[in-house]
Amino acid sequence: MEDKIVGIMGGMGPEATVDLMLRVIKATPVKDDADHIRMIVDNNPKVPSRIRALLEGIGESPGPYLANMARRLESWGADFLAIPCNTAHYYYEDVRSAVRIPVLNMIELTASRVVGDNPGIQRVGVLAATAVLKTGLYSKSIGRHGVTVAYPSVDLQDRLMGIIHTIKTGRYGQKETDALDAAAKYLVAEKAQALVIACTELSLIGNTVDSGIRLYDASQVLAETIVRKAKNMETHSSSSGSQ
Repeated sequence: MEDKIVGIMGGMGPEATVDLMLRVIKATPVKDDADHIRMIVDNNPKVPSRIRALLEGIGESPGPYLANMARRLESWGADFLAIPCNTAHYYYEDVRSAVRIPVLNMIELTASRVVGDNPGIQRVGVLAATAVLKTGLYSKSIGRHGVTVAYPSVDLQDRLMGIIHTIKTGRYGQKETDALDAAAKYLVAEKAQALVIACTELSLIGNTVDSGIRLYDASQVLAETIVRKAKNMETHSSSSGSQ
C-alpha cells in the first residue's frame, strides 16, 4: 500500500516544526531515501499569537489562519494533518471542520499514550505554556481517564514561560535547561508519577530532563503517530483524533 502524505501546520515556532520533521525522519524505518515519508510543510510563523489571544484577550484569533493553512495543505495533496503546537490545539475544531482529511490530535494522542503505558496511574505532571494550563487542554484529556494533572508552581511556571520565549529566539542554553529541570523536579515532589513535555519549544531541550520517572514528549508521540499513519500501520483510528 502506498504511503500517505502528511501535511504539517508549522511555524509555531519554526524550530519546533523542524524538530518534529527530524523526529519523523528518525522514527521512520528505512533502507533508502525512498522509504521516508513525504511531508508537505507550511512553516508559517505569521499565525497570530496564541498567547495574546488566549491569555491577554487581544489580537486576532489564530483559528481562521489555521483553518486556511489546513485547507491549503489539503489542496496541495496532504492525506492527513498534524499540528506541532500544543497551544494551537485549542483551535483543533476550527482545523478539523475546515477539511475533509483526518487531523491528528497531539493532546489526545499523548494522554492516551501516558495512561495506556501506566495502568493505575493517578497523577501526571505537565510542563507546558501557561495558555495550555489555562485552557485545560491536558487536564481535560487526561482527566477523561480518571487521572489528575499537576502543574508547576506559579513562580516556576513564570520561569517556564520565560524560557519558552527565549527558545523561540534560538538563543538558549544551560539557564533554560536548568529552569525546565527545576519545574520537573517540583512535579515529582508533588507526587507526579509521569511527566509530559507539552510544549514543542520545551521539546527542543526536553532530553536534558532527568526526573527519575517516565517522561513523555508530545512531539515524539506525534512524530511516531505520523509514521504509523503514513505507513498504514495505524490500528487505533479513534486515538488519532481523526474524523
